[in-house]
Amino acid sequence: MSVARMLTGDRPTGRLHLGHYVGSIANRVRLHRRYESFFIIADLHMLTTRNRREDIDQVSGNAREMVTDILAAGVDPDRAIFYLQSAIGEVGELNTLLQNLVTVPRLERVPSLKDMARDAGKEEMPYGLLGYPVLQAADILCVKGEVVPVGRDNAAHVEVTREIARRFNHLYGPVFPVPELIPADTPSLVGTDGAAKMSKSRGNTIALSDDAATVRRKVLGMYTDPNRVRADVPGTVEGNPVFAYHEVFNPDRDEVADLARRYRAGRVGDVEVTERLI
Repeated sequence: MSVARMLTGDRPTGRLHLGHYVGSIANRVRLHRRYESFFIIADLHMLTTRNRREDIDQVSGNAREMVTDILAAGVDPDRAIFYLQSAIGEVGELNTLLQNLVTVPRLERVPSLKDMARDAGKEEMPYGLLGYPVLQAADILCVKGEVVPVGRDNAAHVEVTREIARRFNHLYGPVFPVPELIPADTPSLVGTDGAAKMSKSRGNTIALSDDAATVRRKVLGMYTDPNRVRADVPGTVEGNPVFAYHEVFNPDRDEVADLARRYRAGRVGDVEVTERLI
């Protein structure tokens, strides 16, 4: 009996952080023994937003660190295949073919592409970035991936893959499986500044490789309730990053509920709430 294939991966842009963990890596750790698992180091995708010479020079080191982070998170290297996207020539060939099966207006409706362009400081959409979902389709279909664990940002990209696979099979016969999305339990994680999702470009991350002292410093400096000037002032739990992290990472649900209750009543300080997170 054949084992279904899973494909997932990341761009080698730096160390992975908790946002990556909750958005995709936790699912990979949970699922990779169940499937024949392929992990792509997406250096061609990186070029869509980071293509300076210094960015390219950092790919090798970033790729090694990225794989190390994933293995440290719990992926068994004997049960996963890691490969560099640009080393597989067939990915580029398939990308060229698949480009003809999707329209520009369809790609312009992918909401995350505009966010990626904005985060990269791009005033206009580069051609390569507009075609990002098509290259991602080539990645998935090249290995005939059947399941794709995704965070919220990539869900719309995989929908494009599903459409392209159906279109290809309609035109040329049943060649590719239509991959299924496996969504994360936590679609995204707010950054330590409370302003937006965790992102290296915003400097609001906690890296998987951070040591204990660095994690402690970052957690103690997290944004909380700006209207709460003293511990006896009732605070807001909703939208508070510290409580968002408690919901995701604190397994003691009774403690989380107790902290939230006392915080709303003005009977616990931000320091204690944050310390309990550490």
